[in-house]
Amino acid sequence: MKKIRVVVALAAASSIFIAGCSSKSSDTASSPTAPASCGTTIDEIAAAAKTEGKVELMALPDTWANYKGVLDTFKARYGIEAPVANPDASSADELTAISTLRGQETMPEIVDIGPSFTKEFVDKGWAAPYKTTNWSEIPDSLKDANGNWFGAYSGIMSIGSNTALVKNPPKSWADLKKPEYKGQVTINGDPREAGAAFAAVMAASIANGGSYDDIMPGIKYFADLKAAGNLVETDITAATVLSGDAPIALDWSYNFPGLKPDLQAAGFDMVVNTPTDGLYVGYYALGAVSESAHPCAAKLFLEHLAGNEGALEYMKGGAIPARLAAMLDAGVVPADLAASLPTKEAWLGVKFPSQTQIDAAKKLLTDNWGPMVADK
Repeated sequence: MKKIRVVVALAAASSIFIAGCSSKSSDTASSPTAPASCGTTIDEIAAAAKTEGKVELMALPDTWANYKGVLDTFKARYGIEAPVANPDASSADELTAISTLRGQETMPEIVDIGPSFTKEFVDKGWAAPYKTTNWSEIPDSLKDANGNWFGAYSGIMSIGSNTALVKNPPKSWADLKKPEYKGQVTINGDPREAGAAFAAVMAASIANGGSYDDIMPGIKYFADLKAAGNLVETDITAATVLSGDAPIALDWSYNFPGLKPDLQAAGFDMVVNTPTDGLYVGYYALGAVSESAHPCAAKLFLEHLAGNEGALEYMKGGAIPARLAAMLDAGVVPADLAASLPTKEAWLGVKFPSQTQIDAAKKLLTDNWGPMVADK
């Protein structure tokens, strides 16, 4: 079910996808917030992190935005352990773990959370501000001005269908209301706790006349979908898609590539459609946690995610890295990846909701999802 994210309208439906790259540990640009004990260049931070030996992580599933590739390249390059506790945890679970394990060696040292959780993360003093060495290449809309977090990767809210069970894959939010999809439409968890589900509500809202300032149309949409018997709430995994528990899945574009191998091995396949009546992009916020046992390793992990090598692995999983425009300008995006992610112009044209809009949407959802949808 993993985390809660925010959604965003792309300017042009025709230019949705693009990608790619590879990082250099010799990058020498200084980080204004790197403490003297860690150093100010990637090589210096890596040396300090090597002494610490590990970074404690949480809620990073292998198939989510290709985190397996991200983690494998990090460990191979730096020789640092990176254990992941509870890979399928939600954003809410991450913050609970930070609170429960505060000051302990096993406390998560990096968060990967949806924008609706960043305010709590910062307000409770759990953020350890850090600006990566390429901070200037991250768009302002994808980073906190004080360095508390940055939106390392984004995806498009999409409709995936198991074609063995769904003979006429839906292409729009309107399609999902058709009687032929009764008992087949799934969102990835509870939108009050899980990011992909939250984003689905936001996206459905915009597609039905709502806005970032008013997501009630999205809540009403899912209330209608449930009343019609079409909506089923379950985690979206290869097993649930294969078993028929989640034949039509509403999830991030970067989560479907990880499902396909298991489906194809069983003789099935999946069609993924970007909704024609609602095109939206959402990011997850990555940041270091204060009072960590391995602060330099945590900073190095953020450098890996923001650097070309980590971004390349995100792209292989279908995710859009924050520094996409800068990497395209540098000519480091492989052509095969560039064919599947947004153009530079489309990416720079994305308008993300403000923190105020996110917080208001989360409150409205929290107050109304139970009585209107979950408890029905």
